[in-house]
Amino acid sequence: MQLRLEQLAAHLEKPLAPLYVVHGDEPLLTIEAADAIRAAARTQGFEEREVLIAGPHFRWDELLMASGNLSLFGGSKLIDLRIPSGKPGRDGGDALQRYCGQLGQGLVTLISLPLVDWQAKKAAWFTALNNAAVVVECNAPGLAQLPAWIATRLARQKQTAPREVLDFIATHVEGNLLAAHQELQKLALLHPAGQLTMEQVEAAVHDVARFDLDKLREALLAGNTVRYARLLDGLRAEDTAPPLLLWALASETRAIAQVRAAMDRGLPVESALREAKVFGPRQNLVRAAAQRIKAVTARNALLHAARIDRMIKGLAKGDIWDEMLQLALRLSPQKTV
Repeated sequence: MQLRLEQLAAHLEKPLAPLYVVHGDEPLLTIEAADAIRAAARTQGFEEREVLIAGPHFRWDELLMASGNLSLFGGSKLIDLRIPSGKPGRDGGDALQRYCGQLGQGLVTLISLPLVDWQAKKAAWFTALNNAAVVVECNAPGLAQLPAWIATRLARQKQTAPREVLDFIATHVEGNLLAAHQELQKLALLHPAGQLTMEQVEAAVHDVARFDLDKLREALLAGNTVRYARLLDGLRAEDTAPPLLLWALASETRAIAQVRAAMDRGLPVESALREAKVFGPRQNLVRAAAQRIKAVTARNALLHAARIDRMIKGLAKGDIWDEMLQLALRLSPQKTV
């Protein structure tokens, strides 16, 4: 059973399921979801708790032993299994599949993982978990959803803010929800309940946005040049190596060019994506970019990337960072040639 994060609180007011799986790319949300399940277990009488951490030398028979080692005095038990790597291996996969087939009374199991990617979701062990468990995926909200997330958090501390203030906070905490959580808590300490002003927020909220290559690639593919420019400036301020940035940008530009060329040959877009070896979450972004951008524009963008490469190697003159910005402008929705 798949459960959205916002549905978890209502679900936990009912009798608990025997098995929960919490995974995602955002540590704050996964921690909070797991904490909520633990708290609900305590409230519902699961007094005993056994924590198992599946590290490199973990013996998977410990999991099976823990499930059979219930208290002689009749207390219910929570098994808290954590798999930090997200990869249980062959032995772990087999053990998890067996475990799913022998869930018993008086026992709730919580399995915590990092984000499970699309390949791992096809593995037999995760399929078994998915069929037997309540699965909660805790991913960070995107920039478009972040203001609403912030508004919800502010409401918990009885504060509100106009949309422009929410947008301001979002741009300063994007990609770093742990820091965002701390910044919002700071606002609760500094100001009373009620509506926050831009002046109050500007004085309190530090720029804690985490800039990374994945977000830059997303902005490039989406043609969001405003976000791209801000991310590029952030990466430059963090002394990110230009060759690494160019590799990421050139990879996405090449994918757009390959998919667009295949589409122009008459291939359906899904076949074009497979031919270009574009899989997983990137598919939607690359699909939209290839449908938006003409073949000649994509080819010119590849030539532009090659020119930036020569600049990085000292074989051509120019401002590398400005050229990286110009590359994104070339692929923006307003550009037609």
